Amino acid sequence: MNKLGRGQRDKVQQFMTVTGASEKVAIQALKATDWHLEGAFDVFYSQPHIKSFADTRRLEELYNRYQDSHADMILADGISYLCNDLQVDPQDIVMLVVSWHMKAATMCEFSKQEFIGGLQSLGIDSLEKFRERIPFMRSELKDSQKVREIYNFSFGWAKEKGQKSLALDTAIGMWQLLFAEKQWPLVDYWCQFLQEHHNKAISRDTWSQLLEFARTIDPTLSNYDPEGAWPYLIDEFVDYLNENGIIHKGKSSDWSFKH
Repeated sequence: MNKLGRGQRDKVQQFMTVTGASEKVAIQALKATDWHLEGAFDVFYSQPHIKSFADTRRLEELYNRYQDSHADMILADGISYLCNDLQVDPQDIVMLVVSWHMKAATMCEFSKQEFIGGLQSLGIDSLEKFRERIPFMRSELKDSQKVREIYNFSFGWAKEKGQKSLALDTAIGMWQLLFAEKQWPLVDYWCQFLQEHHNKAISRDTWSQLLEFARTIDPTLSNYDPEGAWPYLIDEFVDYLNENGIIHKGKSSDWSFKH
């Protein structure tokens, strides 16, 4: 590392600490991303041939720290304890990203396989590494493809076990969380419309189509085609906006789902 500048050496050390990678791999990843640390993490963790450096024994210890005393799972209390250790609010959207990495089947639950498998895929085997990876996971919310995956994942994650649809109150809470990062200007009107005129569970089709609507339709509705193949609920929402004179004035926001 003698030929590297001090800032570059610091980044190499930080990269090696977080990932467990060798100095050679760290330098390669950083050079490939013009020495952007977050980009280098992204490159490193997106390579399928990269072997996990996570220590299985330490992962077992981490799991045992949060496991429920009456079940072979981490439940709400354990997740709250984990959030406290990570210094993250349980309502922080980054915990949804964590659940996505763990491929968690249900909100407020991690099976042993989900927890350990997810941390292995992230190269995490200690609380310190977990904390250091939080900024990277937060940065994934700026990647439009990952945001789409997280959005679609969250439907199955948030619905009640055995149910095909998502309870309306839960859906509204999830939309407010997902669209808060870079606000969709119509989200509050959408939630208000559903509570006033729908008051039923949300289907997977409506859930996925709303993302497309938010991504592609300008908040002024200038490019909305009433002959388009939108679910009836979205068409009714557009009628509601027009009938009540609630068209968002101004330019569309530059936000994650637009790109």
